[in-house]
Amino acid sequence: MKKSLLLLITIITLASCGGDNKSVDAVIDSKDMAAVKAKRAELNKQQRELKADIDKLNAYIDENEKKERPALITAEVIKDTLFKHYVEVQGNVETDQNVVLNAEYSGVLTNVYVKEGQRVSKGQRLAKIDDGGMSSQVAQQEAQLALAKTTFERQERLWEQKIGSEIQYLQAKTNYEAAKNATQQMRSQLGKTVVTAPFSGVVDEIISDPGQVVVPGQTPIIRLVNLSDMYVKASIPETYLRNIKKGTQVKVKLASINEEFTGTVRQVSNYINPNNRSFEIQVEIPNKDGLVKPNLIATVKVNDYSAEGAITVPENVLQENAAGETIAYIYQPINDSVGVAKRVLLETGLSYQNHTEVKSGLKKGDTIIKEGAKTLRDGQKVTIKN
Repeated sequence: MKKSLLLLITIITLASCGGDNKSVDAVIDSKDMAAVKAKRAELNKQQRELKADIDKLNAYIDENEKKERPALITAEVIKDTLFKHYVEVQGNVETDQNVVLNAEYSGVLTNVYVKEGQRVSKGQRLAKIDDGGMSSQVAQQEAQLALAKTTFERQERLWEQKIGSEIQYLQAKTNYEAAKNATQQMRSQLGKTVVTAPFSGVVDEIISDPGQVVVPGQTPIIRLVNLSDMYVKASIPETYLRNIKKGTQVKVKLASINEEFTGTVRQVSNYINPNNRSFEIQVEIPNKDGLVKPNLIATVKVNDYSAEGAITVPENVLQENAAGETIAYIYQPINDSVGVAKRVLLETGLSYQNHTEVKSGLKKGDTIIKEGAKTLRDGQKVTIKN
């Protein structure tokens, strides 16, 4: 601004030397009104011309001072780190022990011995169906079985003593075997009138109430769930077949309950689905608090690439030049407060969670420019924000 004032004074001085050589005082002393007005018009014209020139000079000065002012940036010193890339796929929480127990015998549901939410043990009685007199028939059959057994054992002893005919022995044996088979079948049928827990778990839902007529294979009675053996089933693209095997550690995220943990692949399918070119995996997951439920949506993260001592930068510092090459700017100090932005050409690798691995072009200890990098030019002066 001082330069512009000095320039203004110089221009005014030069202007006062040109034009009419008569001074203002001399014109006034002449008492010639026409000459006075002419002098005033002359000076007004000079004033307008000077103002226009001064405006041009000020604009030029402001523009150049702005260019020379260091741009404000933020920067970060690059460190080497362990870079891991993951492929993310969606999965579903499942359990093999999530079953609906259906009636296996026709009749009236007489008793339900449990409540919803109740923990039960394997083999525990859950419900009872009216047997329609089957228990009495079983008792009669068991009596016949006992008689047939006694007859056979007696006939067997006689046969061993060479007493009696072989026909009598074989007939007694046949009757005993037939009675035994019939009794087993009737006991099996009677057993179907009692609904028992096939595994230890929790009664999730009582579907049928006492008094309801139930039909085998058609009437659901109770839903039983075991939440201690949970896993995630997910489909993985076939290109990652080499990265996954039984025992591989993967990350599992359950967004709905805000849980994330490491799980182990317990099974890898040997079949590639031709429709989507993927294979299924099962991942064991813990469920200590019982928050994990069947059919929850899960995100499975499989580590497909790792690099020790990698150089990584935020994705938003990377730019592309006219040739399609990846570039970034690093800070090179001139003094304690000012530096220059240097453009560097980069070779990049994979990106994950907004960070990209840089294969070449940067090294540990470089200062990468972050905020303000998009508007910089190579060699421009910059200063780091405090």
